[in-house]
Amino acid sequence: MIKGGPLPSVWTAITGFLDTGAVVDMDVAIPSHRTGICSKAGLYRTVVRTDLMTGGYPPSQKNTINGGKAHTAGAGPMEFALSEEQALIQDSARRMVERDIRPVLDRNDPDVSLPKEEMLGIYKVLAPQGLTAPRLSAEEGGGGLSMVNYGLMYEQLPPWLAISVMGHECTISRIHAESTPEQRQRFLPDLFAGKKICGSATSEPGAGSDPRGIATRMRIEGDEIVINGRKMWITNGSVADVIAVACVGETDAKGRTTLKRVIVEPAETDVEIREIETTGLRQGHLAEAVFEDCRVPRGNLLEAGGDAARMLTVTWNGNRPLVGLAAVHLAQKALDMACEYAGIRVQFDKPIAGHQLVQKNLADIETAVVTSRLVCYHALEALDRGQRSNGLSAMAKRYATTACEQAINLAMHVHGGMGIACETGLERMLRDCRMLPVPDATNEILTLIQGRELTGIAAFR
Repeated sequence: MIKGGPLPSVWTAITGFLDTGAVVDMDVAIPSHRTGICSKAGLYRTVVRTDLMTGGYPPSQKNTINGGKAHTAGAGPMEFALSEEQALIQDSARRMVERDIRPVLDRNDPDVSLPKEEMLGIYKVLAPQGLTAPRLSAEEGGGGLSMVNYGLMYEQLPPWLAISVMGHECTISRIHAESTPEQRQRFLPDLFAGKKICGSATSEPGAGSDPRGIATRMRIEGDEIVINGRKMWITNGSVADVIAVACVGETDAKGRTTLKRVIVEPAETDVEIREIETTGLRQGHLAEAVFEDCRVPRGNLLEAGGDAARMLTVTWNGNRPLVGLAAVHLAQKALDMACEYAGIRVQFDKPIAGHQLVQKNLADIETAVVTSRLVCYHALEALDRGQRSNGLSAMAKRYATTACEQAINLAMHVHGGMGIACETGLERMLRDCRMLPVPDATNEILTLIQGRELTGIAAFR
């Protein structure tokens, strides 16, 4: 029982913000570890005073900004334990990775982008699981997954593949939302089936977190669309069969420029694509593209959904907690490795797991993993309920990517000299995790988004 006073910041991050004084009984899942050094998988029960969670303030300090309504959800039981169905979903995804995906990755250089034929083989494995279009219903051709269930599967994927899958499936969601039935029938079936790979071209050298800075332009010439501009950081860019390019279109009735998305099929037109060498996630395919009078059929312009900027925000809110779970995947693996190593490495006549500072590092790593996982699933669950989640999604990605990078660094400390040896794999995991604060908004802009949701005042306008 928390007796009183302000909640620790970590609890603010985990629990969200409830608006009643009810007492809540919670089941909290403890992640499993591979050795006896850390506790085995199980559940513990705890009781939390929800009146201390209103806006993250105790009653005497209740947040009055925005009427105290920021980040507020209805009170009720908070079940953190997985249902039987969710446990099966999670286990199925884990077994799929070990059986069908891990062997492919192991036979390829981890620091070289995976050949396209190998990528297509993996995507054909992912498609029957609904992972090529999890956010669309089965009636629409998608996987029909809730965001929480999608997250349970997503967390099991190797992070570079997780980012690839997210780039593919959120592009499908954007195309679906902005296309006519005829366009959907033309472009989506092969993407659903994993026979083709897609990605979105949104960021530019001068436009990242602010889509209003996009300078790539499109114009209509007869039966063709002509595109001119340069795009950066295209996930799947160098292996994509379909790229959805965000362009500045015509002005609306109020004289404002609008964003339009145009489908470009690199094999069918003239576009220069170059893969970008990155710090981590090197089996992936981040690329830049140059469009110089690139011509595509008039029917490739997606107009049914209005301004394309709207769908950017919708998909970003779902993407951000998922990126956080990619970081959790890495930090969980680092924790397992650190616990195992601490149990077998002997110094001063006992395993280093028996030394106080090593135990502190292990405890801090586990804390980062558990809190990051919880805040990410909290954001995904809010999306499933239809709650406004801009601030929660921003918090989830910002917190998880930062905490998990620190956790991997601590795991390197536990390993001592072996921690900096490439053969251990921790340095690659650290490089991979360092990549994750960047996609779908940097942690700096996410801080300001969270601040805007708390105060109602935008610091970046």
